[in-house]
Amino acid sequence: MKLQILHLYPDAMSLYGEYANVLALRRRLEALGVSVSLDKALFEDAPDFARTDFIYMGAGTERTQKAALTALLPHRDALQAAVDRGAVLLFTGNAMEVLGASVTDRWGKVWPALHFASFTTVETGRRTPHDVIAAPVLWEPETVGFMNKCSYTAGVETPLFSSLPMGLGNEVQNGPEGYVSGNVFATHITGPVLVKNPAFLSLLTERLFALRGWPRPAAGAGEDPLAERVYAETWAALSKRRS
Repeated sequence: MKLQILHLYPDAMSLYGEYANVLALRRRLEALGVSVSLDKALFEDAPDFARTDFIYMGAGTERTQKAALTALLPHRDALQAAVDRGAVLLFTGNAMEVLGASVTDRWGKVWPALHFASFTTVETGRRTPHDVIAAPVLWEPETVGFMNKCSYTAGVETPLFSSLPMGLGNEVQNGPEGYVSGNVFATHITGPVLVKNPAFLSLLTERLFALRGWPRPAAGAGEDPLAERVYAETWAALSKRRS
């Protein structure tokens, strides 16, 4: 069993240790007996989406986000083809915003985005770092993490999280957050989100197995007891603050 991971722009889009999301997925897959190849694409590269099973991009600064968007736009059709054949995609932090129709920066310039969905993002001059508890649509239990965003995203019709009991959603405090469509997942939550949330990691693993037509992993297979403990301790600490 073999899988191919593509990490987009890890030199520029890896704030908050976001590269660890890729490491966590790779470690889980290898624990399940999967041979994993990891490719990286820099701004000057033409990403090879044709043979990729999992595509990841993490958070960057507002400046590097625009550079990533500029680099990725010429390859939009190839990325769409990968998504159409079922490749799993995860964009975290402000990488989520490039999947929409546009990003308007704080000076009013509108940056056309990939338009995988019709939502739009507007940056503000106010940054709001905070811890997060989120209610997932596709898995249990609640998700934990961190956000440090300076934007609002409007028009998401299929959020990844139905609400944020603690935190700023796409548009409003405690509202829905993220975006999901098929095997396309996006969220502003960092942390890194897959390191702190084994259930989300399990869902992505199951989607990758389904993509290849492999039997679904047995419940608990490949899970890391340390990751489970980190999640439990983080959730307990945030829940006390929520109450």
